[in-house]
Amino acid sequence: MTETTSKYADFEGLRTQAVALRREGLSRRQIRDRLHVDNNDLLNRLLQGEPAPEWTKRPNAKDDVRAKARELRLQGMTYDQIQVELGCSKGSISLWVRDLPKPERSRSAIEQARLAGRMRWDHELAVRDAERQRTKAAARDETAAMSDRELFYTGVALYWAEGGKDKVYDRRENVTFINSDPSVIAVYLAWLDLLEVERERLSYRVMIHETADIPAAERYWADLVGIDASALQKTTLKKHNPKTVRKNVGEAYRGCLVIRVAKGATLYRRIEGWWSGIAEGATSRLKDGDRPGRVEA
Repeated sequence: MTETTSKYADFEGLRTQAVALRREGLSRRQIRDRLHVDNNDLLNRLLQGEPAPEWTKRPNAKDDVRAKARELRLQGMTYDQIQVELGCSKGSISLWVRDLPKPERSRSAIEQARLAGRMRWDHELAVRDAERQRTKAAARDETAAMSDRELFYTGVALYWAEGGKDKVYDRRENVTFINSDPSVIAVYLAWLDLLEVERERLSYRVMIHETADIPAAERYWADLVGIDASALQKTTLKKHNPKTVRKNVGEAYRGCLVIRVAKGATLYRRIEGWWSGIAEGATSRLKDGDRPGRVEA
């Protein structure tokens, strides 16, 4: 017999003895002393797969808590409720009861949870809206007292953003402005008054989709600019495209108001010149890095 075969036979014989002693109920220490095995790794190999006797197992302080958690889960309690009841972590509860069926929630409990969620979200929206309104009100107070010079610059920028412009390929030196926002229309009219443009030189026309309440829109814009609806020029109707899903519908939709200044060629040239001066001044500030008196955003 070779040395390797002899060692294997000795190990197997020793394992047979160790297993027999384990099954008789001996502890690891008793088996070690009986067989004179001082190496823990060897003892582990000899006893591999053999469970320890019940009397050698140390009592687990959480066994009673685990059993109670399982009992409460079977009664239909949630993790939160079990945690409050037993004072243990949700992580432990999850490990202890994850093999148990999830308790069914009653319809009333589900509805209460949904109601609580809606109430929390409504409160959050109210807080956000209050903050939004405070910010807007503070900003409004900063600009409400407008000087003539400030209105002048505002009107030039407003016209250049929203008004009709002359093109090299399409000469049209006339002053025509169109917008759907009544506050924008009001600012534009105040600007024309500042420039001493007589109201008699102004003509008004509504532009709106054919599916809207046209008479109501005409009355609305006429009242806004202070004229009779009969003084409006013929309304321009936009044809409805069924494939287009429009969002500007309903009672709040009133189309746009077009305002044209008669004999406005000279005024248009001045507007274009004013805007050129504003743009050059702003460009110069950017190049020079001149930024005194910056407004906090």
